[in-house]
Amino acid sequence: MKRRTSILQTAACLWAVTLMASPAARAQVFTLTKEQLTEMTKANPFERFPDGRPKVPDSMIERAKLMSMEDVWNVLPGKGYRNQYAGDWQVLHPGMKLVGRAFTVSFLPSRADMDAEVNDRSAKANNGRRMSHQFAIDMLQPGDVLVVDMFGRKELGPIIGDNLFYYIMKTTKIGGIIVDGALRDLEGLSEINAPAYMRSVHPSAIQGVTVSGINVPIRIGETTVMPGDLVMGDREGIYFVPPQFVEEVLNRSDETRIHDEWTKKKFDEGKYKSSEIYSSPRDPELRKEYQEYLKTKLDEIKKNRAAGK
Repeated sequence: MKRRTSILQTAACLWAVTLMASPAARAQVFTLTKEQLTEMTKANPFERFPDGRPKVPDSMIERAKLMSMEDVWNVLPGKGYRNQYAGDWQVLHPGMKLVGRAFTVSFLPSRADMDAEVNDRSAKANNGRRMSHQFAIDMLQPGDVLVVDMFGRKELGPIIGDNLFYYIMKTTKIGGIIVDGALRDLEGLSEINAPAYMRSVHPSAIQGVTVSGINVPIRIGETTVMPGDLVMGDREGIYFVPPQFVEEVLNRSDETRIHDEWTKKKFDEGKYKSSEIYSSPRDPELRKEYQEYLKTKLDEIKKNRAAGK
């Protein structure tokens, strides 16, 4: 009896949340109020968007463009966050980094009774407009990455083609898209200078699915993505970094780049075996040389950032 009461209370709470949300959000199956999203991301140290989504600073997004997957891996697993990396993607532009703030959208397969209720509420709240994926696309902000859980759907799953991808590029200032599903118009997409990650491609258009949540926690592969996570993608895969760890990840990344730079310089000298230098110098004098090099370079980075460079 207690178990059943808990389930009913949970369902009632979710329904209440839906009714209290903004007009576009009211047509979703599940959503979060500003207060609930703020509470779920209470470790966020940065400012927030009006809806409560964490807003990682633009300056940190720029810094993240220098990172690699390994830089993030060096930090997050040690913090207990082992489910933040997703690999095995088709990458539209393998040489282009994807960096930005997660704007999450989830879908469910269509079900007649659910669809009727969702669209009825959407029409009442939005001048007759039915709920669609473009509600989410029209909410994007500069620096956002559209992160979509399309449950791996291929045929009738592509959420966008080249026209909406072009709009996303212009609106987000090259934030890009990640879809755990398919995209269409690959020829047209490839001509647009913005990053995209997908599981597959298919010529069909989106059909037979329902928007089930906007800016809610979603699953991408074996990761859990929260609205406002720092998204970082390259040809290797994608990392979703909780805001509370962004600064530490970036600082560790600076140190790693300096370490790698110094290591290669010593290899260029042709005087040392690899084990004498990497992963850390064995000789005390070389260790001292490295520490001085590291300090000098870190001081330069701090000075340049303070000067806005």
